[in-house]
Amino acid sequence: MPVHAHHSHDQDHGHGHGAHGHGAHGHHHHAPADFGRAFVIGIALNTGFVVVEAAAGLWYGSMALLADAGHNLSDVLALALAWVASIAAKRPAQGRFTYGYKSSTILAALANALLLAVAIGAILFETVHRLMTPQAPQAMAMIVVAGIGIAINALTAMLFAKGQEDINIRGAYLHMVADALVSLGVVVAGGAILVTGLAWIDPVVSLVIVAVIAVGTWSLARDSLTMGLLAAPEGIDPEAVRQHLSSFDGVSAVHDLHVWPMSTTEVALTAHLVMPGRPAPDSFLREVAASLEARFGVGHATLQVESGENPCALGCP
Repeated sequence: MPVHAHHSHDQDHGHGHGAHGHGAHGHHHHAPADFGRAFVIGIALNTGFVVVEAAAGLWYGSMALLADAGHNLSDVLALALAWVASIAAKRPAQGRFTYGYKSSTILAALANALLLAVAIGAILFETVHRLMTPQAPQAMAMIVVAGIGIAINALTAMLFAKGQEDINIRGAYLHMVADALVSLGVVVAGGAILVTGLAWIDPVVSLVIVAVIAVGTWSLARDSLTMGLLAAPEGIDPEAVRQHLSSFDGVSAVHDLHVWPMSTTEVALTAHLVMPGRPAPDSFLREVAASLEARFGVGHATLQVESGENPCALGCP
């Protein structure tokens, strides 16, 4: 009979993580307090500003301000979704949700991409209409309102500046920095209209902002769909993982290898290791799991050891 040995997630956390595991756990202990507050402040500030900027865009006839408001709204949604998903991801596994709610981060990213696509369509429709029937916007209003936007986005970015090791926090930080730069573009456009009096500058800047949102949306949609289809995360080559596992002493073959994202930040792996004539003590499984995390960032490894007496009795790829 084949010999079975499973490396449990508990073993993985207890022994496979090493210094990295302690660092990650330490970060999570203070993350809710620090970044929970940062999320609340960032969402509140930016939601208020979106309302003001959209109203100003309508009142003063500026498509660039409306597009910037759409861009800011997309990032408010991104912040809110990231916050909710980060809370859900920390909830323990229960009942039928044996993985907990970690993959909610993937669903949040996909929902965000869809919402962005809707925003792009609405802004594009109005911008094309404005290009066909140019109206001179209030340039000074553009400069003042977008200037306020720079300040709010810069302040929000500072709230997330110290959490760069967490990919979600880094994403929030980069979103806010990008927003500040887009608002700066609106200020420059307002200045250009003030100097030249050319009304078409406003919808053209709006189109540039739409292009910026579209690039981010495409990237987000592609990545979240790939994750939703449980593809191996970018940067992890399954063949390299197979060769790595095969390199351990006593392992003659590796089959049923699966690598997939549990969330936007965590990776899981299962594999069958064929080890004829050699027992696989827990220490060996912990060593393999630790090496998988160190080299590939796989935090949840489940390994099954077989003696190879009856090849493929337990399934082959």
